[in-house]
Amino acid sequence: MNAREISSMLKISVAFTAISLLLQSTFAQAEDERRAWNKALPPFRIAGNLYYVGTVEIASYLITTPQGHFLLDGGYVETAPQIERNIEQLGFKLSDVKILLNSHAHFDHAGGLAELKRRTGAKFLASEGDAELLRHGGHDDFRFGNRITFPPVDPDQIVHDGEAIHLGGQAMVAHLTPGHTKGNTSWTTTILDGTKRYHVVFVGSQSVLDYQFAGKESYPGIRADFEKSFATLHRLPCDIFLASHGSMFHLVEKHERLLHGEPKAFVDPEGYQSYLCRSEKEFRDKLAQQKQQEAASE
Repeated sequence: MNAREISSMLKISVAFTAISLLLQSTFAQAEDERRAWNKALPPFRIAGNLYYVGTVEIASYLITTPQGHFLLDGGYVETAPQIERNIEQLGFKLSDVKILLNSHAHFDHAGGLAELKRRTGAKFLASEGDAELLRHGGHDDFRFGNRITFPPVDPDQIVHDGEAIHLGGQAMVAHLTPGHTKGNTSWTTTILDGTKRYHVVFVGSQSVLDYQFAGKESYPGIRADFEKSFATLHRLPCDIFLASHGSMFHLVEKHERLLHGEPKAFVDPEGYQSYLCRSEKEFRDKLAQQKQQEAASE
C-alpha cells in the first residue's frame, strides 16, 4: 500500500469517526430531551369533567362521562404506565376508558397507544391520513422514514373531518388539520364547569419542523394542507386552549397558577390566537425563505 492510499484510508477513517461521534451526540441529546419531556406531572382537573393525565411536555387528556371515558393521546411507549397511574390516582378505572383518540401518529403521542388499548379494552379511533402510519408503527414516515418507530396499533374506526364521537352525553369532534402529519387531527369539545360552558380546542400540532414547502415538497400537497389547517383552526371558537405538547399552551405555568388558587388558569382564548399567529408566521417565513432559495438555484 503506497502513501497516497494510506492517506486516503486515514481520511476516510477520520470522516467515519466524526460522523459516528456526531450521531452519538445527536442521540444523547435526543435521549436527554425525551427524559425531560417525559418528566412526571401530578394529574389534575382542568375544568369540569376534563383532566390532564400526561407529563410536563407530552400531553394526554381524560374526559369523563357516566357511561365511560375518552382518552386523548398515549405519549411515548414509556409514558403509558404514567398515564395509567394518573388515571387511577384521580380515582377512575382504566376499564372505564371506552374511547381512545390520537392527535397525530408520531412516536411521542402514539407510542403508548397499543399498550393503553390493550390495558383499557377501549375502541381506538383515528383519521384515515394517519391510520396506515399507526398500523405500521411509524414505519415509512414521510419525514422520519424508519428511524423513529413505535408499537403498531390498528384503529377500530376511521374518523372523518367534522365527525362527532359521542359517549355519555359528551361529544368529541374531529377536525382534520394535516401537515405536521398527513392525518394530524385537532379535537374540540364543550365542557360544563358549574354553570359555565367552555369551548375546548385540543390542537394536534402546527409545527413545521424542517419540512419542505417550495420546490419538491416533503409530501405532495403539504403546503396546501398547512394553509387549510390554519384556516380551520382560526375558525374554531376557543375558551380553553390545549395541545399535544405542554409548551404550546404554557402548561406548567398555567398549572402553577391553578395550584395557587386561579380556577380559570386554562381559560385562554388570547393564548390560542397567539399560538396560531406565531405558528402561521413560522410557516410563512419558512415558505418565503424556501421560495427564495428555489429561485436562486434556478
